[in-house]
Amino acid sequence: MTSVSITDLEANLSRYIREVRDGGEIEVLDRGSLVARITPPEKVQKDALDALVREGVLTQGRGCARKVLERPPMKLPFSLLETLLEERGDQL
Repeated sequence: MTSVSITDLEANLSRYIREVRDGGEIEVLDRGSLVARITPPEKVQKDALDALVREGVLTQGRGCARKVLERPPMKLPFSLLETLLEERGDQL
């Protein structure tokens, strides 16, 4: 990972953008302190998704969603609408 000052980034932006385009990452420093990180969009998205999986917010898919959508709707032994209205009670 390359670290660069704001001044250097401004002066050589095209060079650093090419580096990121080729898969690199740039840390932007302001007076020696990290203020930003420039990464390729795919990496940011993958890192964010990986973090959500680690935190238990998401689980990785295991198949094709199309198969699930092609199934007929489930038959339930009760009415979802009646159950919802009963649960909400006086909130309406």
